[in-house]
Amino acid sequence: MQIKKLFIALGIVLPLHMQGQNFLIKDAPEVIESYVNQFNREDNELYKQDIPNCGASDFLRKNIPFFECPDKELEKTYYFRWWTYRKHIKKTPDGFVITEFLPDVPWAGKYNTISCAANHHFYEGRWLRNAEILSDYASFWFSGSGNPRLYSFGAADAIYNYYLIHNDKMLLADLYPKLKDNFAKWEEEKRDSTGMFWQVDDRDGMEMSVSGHLSEGGRGYRPTINSYMYGEAVALAKIASIVDRDMEARTYQKKADKLKGIINRRLWDKQADFYKVIPLNGKMEFSYARELLGYIPWFYNIPPDNYSIAWKQLFDSKGFEASYGPTTVEQRCPDFKISYEGHECQWNGPSWPYLTSMTLAAMANYFNSYDSPIITKKDYLSLLNIYSNSHRILSVNNDTICWIDENINPYTGDWISRTRLKSWKNGTWDDSKGGVERGKDYNHSSFCNLIISGLMGVRPQEDGSIIINPLVPDGCWDYFCLDNVYCQGKTITIIFDKKGKKYGRGKGFIVYVDDKCLSHTKWNCKYHIVFAPKYRRKVFYGEKRAAIGKILRQL
Repeated sequence: MQIKKLFIALGIVLPLHMQGQNFLIKDAPEVIESYVNQFNREDNELYKQDIPNCGASDFLRKNIPFFECPDKELEKTYYFRWWTYRKHIKKTPDGFVITEFLPDVPWAGKYNTISCAANHHFYEGRWLRNAEILSDYASFWFSGSGNPRLYSFGAADAIYNYYLIHNDKMLLADLYPKLKDNFAKWEEEKRDSTGMFWQVDDRDGMEMSVSGHLSEGGRGYRPTINSYMYGEAVALAKIASIVDRDMEARTYQKKADKLKGIINRRLWDKQADFYKVIPLNGKMEFSYARELLGYIPWFYNIPPDNYSIAWKQLFDSKGFEASYGPTTVEQRCPDFKISYEGHECQWNGPSWPYLTSMTLAAMANYFNSYDSPIITKKDYLSLLNIYSNSHRILSVNNDTICWIDENINPYTGDWISRTRLKSWKNGTWDDSKGGVERGKDYNHSSFCNLIISGLMGVRPQEDGSIIINPLVPDGCWDYFCLDNVYCQGKTITIIFDKKGKKYGRGKGFIVYVDDKCLSHTKWNCKYHIVFAPKYRRKVFYGEKRAAIGKILRQL
């Protein structure tokens, strides 16, 4: 399986060199500008940071990949999410940071930063051509100004995945001692004699959860924090190797392996076929409900293949399936509810983009790392479309416009917290809750990364290679394009043109690196294309020639 995941059917490994700067698709800048102009017209720009609406087009044309497909609603959401992301880029005396809320909120830290969704900020923003923004943001968390453990946050994993695109070894060398110290403090503060990490549901950013109500203060051994810490140990092992700390790399990998075993033994409920929370209430029993957070272990490739049966629940109407996004707890749970009373942010039923996007990222990992046919690429695209279409609201003029907020009613598409908050105090917004339109353009999830590394399948590897494995189902679209993808110093373009008329570059699946065509094949989603840097080619050929030959004979 793994060899098949690493080489194209043609059995070639091609070099990457030079750096391209321009869009291969000539009308790409105009398409981006058109979307930006539409979003600007429909926007009430309440809060401005470093890049206001008037500068959005210029910034995005210079920094983001161009995406085109027949599904124009999906395409629109992609550009909308980049348009909202740049709103949260904030220049401070400590460099750039990324915010979660646009208005200042009382529970945020310095510069209105919150670590809760910082993982999403890195996975999304790493695809920006401008590397300075996230380099600054990474340093901020460990400069003494940030609080990286206020909420669950896999900092080492996030920064390492930024490195895979921008190759900033100096940043890793600088932050490595601080990342080590951060992990040690997580172990000291949140790991007990069971070998598991515990966390409060609220500190996972998942307050008012069903499992949280089963223990005092919402404490529990949660698949979330344990998966994050596994990801931290793996990332620290990789970073240690990069900065020539081989002994420490082995130590962290051993920690990761041990924690992986604990997660799979202790947090997998064999009766429910699902990862669950064990509430800290003295009973050491699983919560009675499956929660969507049970898919997070796949984000880090933790589960064994035979645990894949859990994915059936995602497309079960009594499980998590709903019209406007997966529910946060299974709908058969007696405590499942969609409430417009009490706390405005509840994780006991409503759909949350935060967890929907993590689930979709976990699905993409599943298709790249597992062989079980429990779910299909059609399922991935279906859920991605549901998520995309939930990014909508009726404007004051009764027009449907793009929108991203906090929690959403999975049956109606209503943004619950917004509905609640706009009349919270004396019939209007409450400053103590974040003020006017607190959740507008909420930067608490990802979307563009799901298109680039998920649907289009651009997946940079630790050895310097780049796997391209689109998850578009066979026969689904007649064309698609991802252009101007900056990755490891190269500019990559992916084109599929069934008839050869859309882009005028021939029929089939085509890959360009720095404007040079390196692959032109009949489209078949089963295969991956790998481009390796020059220094890796001899190693690859020496190690894998026999394996490649075996694959070719099978094909």
